[in-house]
Amino acid sequence: MWRSKAARVFLLQSSSFSVRRFPRPLLSQCPSKTLTQIPPPTPFPSKWIFPTRSLHQNPRFFSSGSDTESREKIGKVSTFDFVESGESAVDQNSVFGDESDAIPLDSNPGLVSGESESSSLDFGVVKENGEVEGESSLSSLWEESVRGDDSADIFTPDDTLGGAEDGVAEIDIEQVEKVQSLLQSTSQEQLKSGLNKMDLSLSEGFVARVLQTPLVSAENLFGFFSWASRNDKSVKSSRNLELLVRGVSSCADLSKMEAYMLWDLVKEIGCEMGLLNTQTLNQLIAIFWKLGKARAGLEVFDKFDEFGCNPDANTYYFTIEALGRRSMFDTAWPVCQRMLNSGSLPDGEKVGKIITFFCRGKKAKEAHSVYLKAKENKIYPPRSCLEVLVGGLSSNDETIFIALELLEEYSGESLKYANRPFASVVQGLCRTKNLHEAKKLLMRMVNSGPAPGNAVFNYVITALSKGGEMEDAIALTKVMERRGLRPDVYTYSVIMSGFAKGGLMDEAYKIFCEAKKRHPKLSPVTYHILIRGYCQMEEFEKALECMKEMKEDGLQPNTDEYNKMIQSLCLKALDWRTAEKLLAEMKESGLHLKGITRGLIAAIKELEEEEIQSKGRSLQA
Repeated sequence: MWRSKAARVFLLQSSSFSVRRFPRPLLSQCPSKTLTQIPPPTPFPSKWIFPTRSLHQNPRFFSSGSDTESREKIGKVSTFDFVESGESAVDQNSVFGDESDAIPLDSNPGLVSGESESSSLDFGVVKENGEVEGESSLSSLWEESVRGDDSADIFTPDDTLGGAEDGVAEIDIEQVEKVQSLLQSTSQEQLKSGLNKMDLSLSEGFVARVLQTPLVSAENLFGFFSWASRNDKSVKSSRNLELLVRGVSSCADLSKMEAYMLWDLVKEIGCEMGLLNTQTLNQLIAIFWKLGKARAGLEVFDKFDEFGCNPDANTYYFTIEALGRRSMFDTAWPVCQRMLNSGSLPDGEKVGKIITFFCRGKKAKEAHSVYLKAKENKIYPPRSCLEVLVGGLSSNDETIFIALELLEEYSGESLKYANRPFASVVQGLCRTKNLHEAKKLLMRMVNSGPAPGNAVFNYVITALSKGGEMEDAIALTKVMERRGLRPDVYTYSVIMSGFAKGGLMDEAYKIFCEAKKRHPKLSPVTYHILIRGYCQMEEFEKALECMKEMKEDGLQPNTDEYNKMIQSLCLKALDWRTAEKLLAEMKESGLHLKGITRGLIAAIKELEEEEIQSKGRSLQA
């Protein structure tokens, strides 16, 4: 039993790269046994590989006393070399501490409290003739720890570095480091000759280690993988291909040419079924996404079936995002349909980006189907995404009522801050002349929230005024005032426009006077509504008075105001004299009348003169 526990302690201590020293007096309690009588240990599986350490590089692992004296006393056995090579425990580079460095048994956390002193871990002493004193030699402990039944739980598969299929002897750490140094410091032109000069023992695990080297250019990774695959076909594995793609994608200066070279290599190897997996192809799509090569990303997506791989949620997301960078909305939708049919949707944040992407491309209806599928799968995109979706649906006449239904998704705290989506739906209902639904939704906001602002009221008041429903429009202004809102100049202007359109100029002027009381400075549009309304009713004197009042209020009529007024005076009143006065005012203000209107004044004046001459000739006759 003590052997199993001792082995476990030894393995755990070795994994942290420290060498424990144990009391020397206990060594004499065990009979001697030569190393030649002990069978060599089983090669250590690759998942228990430890990094290489050498005596001169790591003096901190040894006794604080003289190293030379320790070698003469104890011999030379290297636990580190043994761990890496899996060979005999006897080597020329190992030392153990002296008695002064002994660690008490009860201080070792790997042993059960209460064990007798005779249970201490005894490595034995190596004599000059090669014999080892002590019952338990280093090899016998390793043999028991590897083959014993009670040490299997010390290491887990998570400790694997090179894969369980790699033998320890296949990977020479020193060779790996040399190749890594070559890749980091050599140009592509010199890489092949440098590799040929090395007598490398290639294997899948060896190549896997090298492909994980940081700070290597994409060209050198390609060059090494191609060279290795020509010399040893076993390096062409699914794992190594994935590591190659991952390594190339991590290159900061990856060019489009190198990305296409990688894709050509993957397609060539992909013909051998089973060597490609979904993760590798996803990484390729992500590379083209970052480089803005949407069609190349789509080409990778289309090859999944040919390579025998099944797209997952990330596959669809990366492909849609890649197409999104080029605004290829129509091309992205079939990919999204495949995603919806497969049921493999990414997380809520990514679903939100997909919905936003299609709304930006004016495909709000398609985005809504993504939202419904995500909700069915209990995937919830961010609340901001719902706002974008409602806005996209509201901007389309065909989907305005879908947007109205989506407002039911807001409740509780989220309802308080949903002014924008509610306002967009109200605006959409007014645009499509669904005034009943617009008024209903507005009153729902008044009673239940979110609290409507002036803009929402103005949407409905404008729609009512254009529809001639002036009583309802006036009533809504009263609701605004009761809620502490003051109708703005725009509100009064649209109501005035509604009255003027119906020929009710007296009511329009009353609203004008009310607006002037509330707002000392009105907009030119407000005066323009009155002037045009009076001109349509052929009340030119009142129109001129409004223009005069406009000047007194510090607002200068523009060219359009004068143009409309002069045309009305000439065509309806035949009053070219007043028109000429207005033309003179324009010149003083630096405004220029259109030539066609200037010609109209001259034509009316000439027509009047001809009529006067005609009457004079008649009188003479």
